[in-house]
Amino acid sequence: GSSLEPEERSMEPPAVPEEEVPLTAASSPAGCQLFGYVGIEAVLDQMKIKTMKMGFEFNIMVVGQSGLGKSTMVNTLFKSKVSRKASQAGQEERIPKTVQLQSVTHVIEEKGVKMKLTVTDTPGFGDQINNENCWDPIIKYINEQYERYLREEILITRKRKIPDTRVHGCVYFVPPTGHWLRPLDLEFMRRLSKIVNVVPVIAKADTLTLEERAEFKQRIQEDLKTHAISVYPQEDFDQDPDDRALNDRIREKIPFAVVGADQEHQVNGKRVLGRKTKWGIIEGERSPLAPPPPPWYLRGGSHLQDLKDITHNVHYESYRVRRLNESNRP
Repeated sequence: GSSLEPEERSMEPPAVPEEEVPLTAASSPAGCQLFGYVGIEAVLDQMKIKTMKMGFEFNIMVVGQSGLGKSTMVNTLFKSKVSRKASQAGQEERIPKTVQLQSVTHVIEEKGVKMKLTVTDTPGFGDQINNENCWDPIIKYINEQYERYLREEILITRKRKIPDTRVHGCVYFVPPTGHWLRPLDLEFMRRLSKIVNVVPVIAKADTLTLEERAEFKQRIQEDLKTHAISVYPQEDFDQDPDDRALNDRIREKIPFAVVGADQEHQVNGKRVLGRKTKWGIIEGERSPLAPPPPPWYLRGGSHLQDLKDITHNVHYESYRVRRLNESNRP
């Protein structure tokens, strides 16, 4: 209104607001109706056939003190001998003075689907009097796998399928003390949860009563919340409402109480993995001492692909950004 220039007036008639035309099924992409068979649903079959031919990789790490049943639990989880070989009968297994990482790779096939499974054990973790910085070899190993994948990814001529040795899940075994988490447990999960998916479990849960187990779980959940430790499944990555509802039910039962067993027994006409006691047989997966859901999502129950996606899109992406920023600095 304060301009001194004459106001320019358009000779065109004022624009009349167009009437809103409701979208019909024919005009809406979401409600478009087909007049014949196109074959879109065949894409799923094509993806399935291609995946079955190529197979997929899954890498898991188990961390905990000696004698907590790490190897037995992995054998129970995948129902096969996939953990490292135990010492021979009559020979005492020497505890290493430092944390040494041992990896064993197997190819598991089920209904035509092949999975290359790599189990990394950490003997010597937490077994010494002075456990200061005992997590450093583990952090170094995880970052080395990220670095190996990054080097393959930034090549000018890349492979069609980059070998994936990154750790997709780290199962941390908590001793069944029935008390609070130790400073070693808290410090390890605080450091490792920033670079890998950490799944805490209570080892040898059959040594606790139902009341002791429930109280121990509650104390662990309070410790994790007090120290702001985010374990898998993380709340920040829940996007779909259905996934959030499922993950909320899983988070209520964290840490999982596990009972490992590598021997088969006959129960009601079926052969199951379990531990035989004078009171009966404790099944490794269906037991009141290890209530569902056990960490079955580590073997493909529902979250195996989600573990791989979070590893690639979150943890590996953070490492990649940090490394590229370091290389671009003058």
